[in-house]
Amino acid sequence: MALSEHDLTAEFERTRGALRSYILRITANRQDAEDITQETWMRAHRSLANFKGESSVKTWLFAIAQNIARDHLRALKRWPENVGDICKEAAMSDPDFFREAMTIHKTSPQARFEIREHIAFCFTCVSRSLPLEQQLALMLKEVYEFTVKEIAEIMQNTEAMVKYWLHTGRSRMIDVFDRRCALINKEGACHQCTELNGIFNPKQNAQEEAVKIQMVRDAAKQDKEHLFDLRMVVMKELDPFTSPAADLQLHHLEFDRQVMEGRPEQV
Repeated sequence: MALSEHDLTAEFERTRGALRSYILRITANRQDAEDITQETWMRAHRSLANFKGESSVKTWLFAIAQNIARDHLRALKRWPENVGDICKEAAMSDPDFFREAMTIHKTSPQARFEIREHIAFCFTCVSRSLPLEQQLALMLKEVYEFTVKEIAEIMQNTEAMVKYWLHTGRSRMIDVFDRRCALINKEGACHQCTELNGIFNPKQNAQEEAVKIQMVRDAAKQDKEHLFDLRMVVMKELDPFTSPAADLQLHHLEFDRQVMEGRPEQV
């Protein structure tokens, strides 16, 4: 099926937001997300005649973006599961971090801090601890709702391997959050959601805000799979570039990226 320039432009505009947020979530780099999204448009336009209609235009665009990002992604270091603890410690010793964050919080219309926003932010950071293929497959399936067949096309691999990456990646993330997240487990090691809520919303009762999250209400009575799915609902609902807390969370993400890239290699 031939694809006209008009149809490509229209589909790219519909896909741009998802594409840009996907690249941000897998690279943790705002500038990379902008650059790769723009390069995807240019390559798609140059390759218009090569589109055969064997997949959707959206799948084709994501495949182009993945090809652009592949070498860059493989060069990135994986982050440890306790990335939140590491970056919190770094932030507490860096007065510029909170000074900049509070300025954004007071001046930007996209600087509200809500626990559900930080749940999505936390998932983005922790997913960087997965092997690359698991991270990509999990994001494409659970957040951007591609089918296994479409993910195989995007990742240029077999459906069997995609299923394996999805199973292992999902299991690993469920295990990490079950052990670390204090919102769903009183023994959890991480309290960032409520601590940050207290900093940016000092007059707000953090626990009252926490229990508004379906995940927290269901924590005592639902299984780990269900709680993971509720995290994915939050991820799907929030665009990291346009959400009510986008500027604040992008600031946090850039800080985390700089901290993690500045750490020595772990052996």
